[in-house]
Amino acid sequence: MASYRDRNPLQSPAPPAQDGHVIRLHDDPAGLDAAAWDALLARQAAPTPFMQWAYLAALHRSKSAVRATGWAPCFMTVEDADGTLLGGVPLYLKSHSYGEYVFDWAWADAYRRHGLAYYPKLLAAVPFTPVPGTRLLARDDAVRALLARALLALAQREKLSSAHLLFMDGPDAAALERAGWMLREGVQFHWTQPAEAPWTRFEDFLASLQREKRKKIAQEQRRVAEAGIVFTAHEGGAISEDLWDFFYRCYTLTYRAHGSMPYLERGFFRDMARTMAQNWLLFAARRGGPQGEPVAASLVALDPARRRAYGRYWGSVEHVPCLHFDACYYQPLRWCIEHGYVAFEGGAQGEHKMARGLLPVRTQSAHWLADDRFAGAVADFLAREGAGMQDYVDELRERNPFKSGQPPA
Repeated sequence: MASYRDRNPLQSPAPPAQDGHVIRLHDDPAGLDAAAWDALLARQAAPTPFMQWAYLAALHRSKSAVRATGWAPCFMTVEDADGTLLGGVPLYLKSHSYGEYVFDWAWADAYRRHGLAYYPKLLAAVPFTPVPGTRLLARDDAVRALLARALLALAQREKLSSAHLLFMDGPDAAALERAGWMLREGVQFHWTQPAEAPWTRFEDFLASLQREKRKKIAQEQRRVAEAGIVFTAHEGGAISEDLWDFFYRCYTLTYRAHGSMPYLERGFFRDMARTMAQNWLLFAARRGGPQGEPVAASLVALDPARRRAYGRYWGSVEHVPCLHFDACYYQPLRWCIEHGYVAFEGGAQGEHKMARGLLPVRTQSAHWLADDRFAGAVADFLAREGAGMQDYVDELRERNPFKSGQPPA
């Protein structure tokens, strides 16, 4: 008997056509029309580089997000009768909950303890990427609502335990809530330029922080400098193959230090250098000067159109006190300010980011469970968790690291 890891969701037909629209499932993003997908993405309220066809295709082509790693693609598209792409969503049949950053391990354990299978589950997300943005690509609200219904139809047809959509935007949340999904909130920490009187120098940003925060940052950067470390920034095509190799070495060392295997294969970053070079910025920490040997690297994703940056990965080949903070926060923030970027997203979790000027931002996910008993229990849990999350965010905002009223929380 085939295990859940071997199940192919495409063995069942796609949900039936609705309102003259054709719904298709794709087990490889290479089968999608790349130009049409990206054109549709550009129309959305919150497009990000991570939803571009090249990014999603690279995850598959590099074998980072494929059935063998527990991410069986079944991308869903909506077309009109003429074959014009009207909607799409990156969809995976998951055999585990790794690489998602919205944690449902307790739900899976409850199913197991009751003798029920939680996996496989249906997941709409960008693998290994906790960046908020549009997930349901749609020409209009009617198509977005159709996608929400079609996801449930697929989960029901495949007799799956559940369906989940992660790190969505407001229009996605509204469509899914109307379709009967349960909403869940989380918190991330983002740096944002003030709408009025934006900073033009990193020193101006530091001056806006409370004295104790400024002092702490100065101490941390001084310790890095005293270790003989200087930083060089490399953007786009200026990231050499040798630097990509060094970064990947650092990236794998970080995962191994935490006792786990890296999610992304080297081929993924090779594809990124080839197809999306303009979306990457690498900071190399070097000992002894700009031409010195690198000892650490941090990788930042860029959205030049929206002037947003995203902290992604980092690692080092030796321990230098405070190097992580400098490489992952202070250097990217300085670069963002100097290049007119309006936001820097620091990734998942991490209250320590507030001391570096990143403030709490709410995130949302949506969930549907087939079993009414578990759905009721989860709904009750989410209601209690949501109330606690509001209290948590209120508490965080009271710890604003900036001087009174600067910038507004």
